[in-house]
Amino acid sequence: MFDPGILYYAPQGWLSDDSDAVERLKIQYGASMCYPISSMGAHVSVAPNHQIYRNTPLHTRANVACFGTFGYELDPAKLKGEEKEEIKEQVKRYRKYAGLINEGDYYRLTDPLKDSCAAWMFMDGKKEKILLNAVMLESHGNMPVSYVKLKGLDADAVYEDADSKKRYFGSALMEAGLPMPVELKEYPAYQIELNKI
Repeated sequence: MFDPGILYYAPQGWLSDDSDAVERLKIQYGASMCYPISSMGAHVSVAPNHQIYRNTPLHTRANVACFGTFGYELDPAKLKGEEKEEIKEQVKRYRKYAGLINEGDYYRLTDPLKDSCAAWMFMDGKKEKILLNAVMLESHGNMPVSYVKLKGLDADAVYEDADSKKRYFGSALMEAGLPMPVELKEYPAYQIELNKI
């Protein structure tokens, strides 16, 4: 960790040598209480992770890294062809949302230290565009649906999911929440764009 005063001299710092994506959820969550997202160095590292040997999906590692400065800390020569293609898409997606992530309002939606889902969101100043990010931390038989309650929306407005085209009232997203898919795999992650219509 670094002293917040150093941000006057250096706009970004490395939060921890622990680069495991699931561990980073907790580290970055805690750091976000004091540091802006744009100051938190966050990278996609190799899997299995070289420190704790957890095997986290590439998609999940990228989702967590975009909750910071977003970069890669791995050997591209060791990647499979489909992983290289996935990385190209991840970089495109990050570039699409970089302005929203670095300049939008940031909301902590759950606590990864105690909840079964780590969720956070970015929203533009007009409350018209939202990027919701979620990582499921638990997987077991008969998984209940996790509902992520959003914050700060216009309660009377309608928001549309950019991919599914489903529509929700702001009040419903804040009071009942958005249901996350139930997938029986380790640490699935979701990035959902919602637009006010």
